[in-house]
Amino acid sequence: MSRKVNKSANTSQPNLRPAASTASPPRGKTSPLPGSPDTLLVDTEKFTKAELLSELREEISALFKKELTAAFAENLTSIRSDIQQLKTDLSSDITTMRQEFAGLRSTVTEMEQSLSTCTDDIVHLQAKVDAMSKELAKLENKCEDLESRSRRNNIRIVGVPEENVLSATDVSVLLMEAFQLGKEPLVDRAHRTLAPKPNIGERPRAMVVKLHYYADCARILQKARELQRVQINNMTISVFPDHTAKTARARAAFNEVRRQLRGIQGVRFGILYPARLRITYQGMQRDFVSPEEAKEYIKTITTR
Repeated sequence: MSRKVNKSANTSQPNLRPAASTASPPRGKTSPLPGSPDTLLVDTEKFTKAELLSELREEISALFKKELTAAFAENLTSIRSDIQQLKTDLSSDITTMRQEFAGLRSTVTEMEQSLSTCTDDIVHLQAKVDAMSKELAKLENKCEDLESRSRRNNIRIVGVPEENVLSATDVSVLLMEAFQLGKEPLVDRAHRTLAPKPNIGERPRAMVVKLHYYADCARILQKARELQRVQINNMTISVFPDHTAKTARARAAFNEVRRQLRGIQGVRFGILYPARLRITYQGMQRDFVSPEEAKEYIKTITTR
């Protein structure tokens, strides 16, 4: 009975003696052999780290993707809202612009029609103005001719003092004595020009005298050209034809040319009616209606 108990007690005790094959080798002497438990442990650790790194990368990548997706989703919503608002604004602006463009097109069409009408009217008016301008020029020439004919028997006496008030009879006697006429010319009327009365010491106004007969007027003007200035009754008088204002301005434009011609020897000149300058030099006779042309001719004859 006791033997059985002891046997069973001996069999129940654990084997505390370590196995010879599990003893660890001394450090620093030899590396673990392939297939040994230490090598398996190292490979397991390496595999575990690789798995951990891979899982960590996946988790970080997933987290990063999630964050980016959330941020993009939020921004995309905002962008979509802005784009939608922009589309709405653009649609409204385009509608407004189309309405304005339609209005402008209508306005342009109306303006084109108005301009076409105005162009036709302008062409018509231009033709009418041209015709009226020609007619006006004809009427001006006709009026100038009529006025000149009405002054045909007139003469102007320059140099009579303002204090000498002469009647038509006094002027008739003055002309007979000044130009030694055989009889007194018949004077219809005599008066001063309509210019303002000059002050004392200033040049007196000219006298306009209308003779009854043109023959008397022509004879007096011929003698006036020959004598130039006449001394009579303590005064020096000159007699000129009574031209219209237009003719007088045209003739006065040659005054500078006439002064230049007086200094050239061998030149003869004179102004013909209405305003034509005739120059005779070395047997050649030329007429000028423009003072500029006459000045150019004077330059050519003075440089010879």
